[in-house]
Amino acid sequence: MRTLIILLALFAAPAAAQEFDCRATGSLPAAVQPFVERGSCAIALERGDLDRDGRSDYLLVLERPAPDPEEGRLRSLLVITASGRLAAKGDGVVLCSRCGGLWGDPLEGVEVRPGQFTVSHYAGSAWRWRLDFTFAYSRRDRAWQLVRIYEVSFHTGDPEKTMKIRVSRPPRHFGKIDLRRFDAEKWMQRGS
Repeated sequence: MRTLIILLALFAAPAAAQEFDCRATGSLPAAVQPFVERGSCAIALERGDLDRDGRSDYLLVLERPAPDPEEGRLRSLLVITASGRLAAKGDGVVLCSRCGGLWGDPLEGVEVRPGQFTVSHYAGSAWRWRLDFTFAYSRRDRAWQLVRIYEVSFHTGDPEKTMKIRVSRPPRHFGKIDLRRFDAEKWMQRGS
């Protein structure tokens, strides 16, 4: 299985002069190009059998400017079927470009496996954190649902003593959450 990843190097620019670099859009597969909304850029693309029908689908991450440039760029995750249909869109799955604190952009990447995908984030400063969200396809509900959250935090001064790992799974830690309704920032701010 061939995997195509497109990561654009976006440099911080003054808010008034911030421009979007969409050079990679033309190199996207023709089946994906219609889903790149005006004013947004493709920053990641993976291919694999996301709905377990034996055909390769696409997982596309788009980025667009936020209303307030200080908030960073906003991201959407799209599942596009092999037949060229938008099957699902999640606006809260991929953290914004400035949600990593001093680290900056926390998006580490996306990984596709048969019937599922994982979105990985890593960021922090002296305290580092990792947050991976895994979604799997439900044939019954015909939707991608959250099946695992993997969280790690540690202080760089003494990672062995400060490291905390938590794995959350349904139904014990959260109920059924559809990709379309999931909000990563709310999960991070839950206070537990």
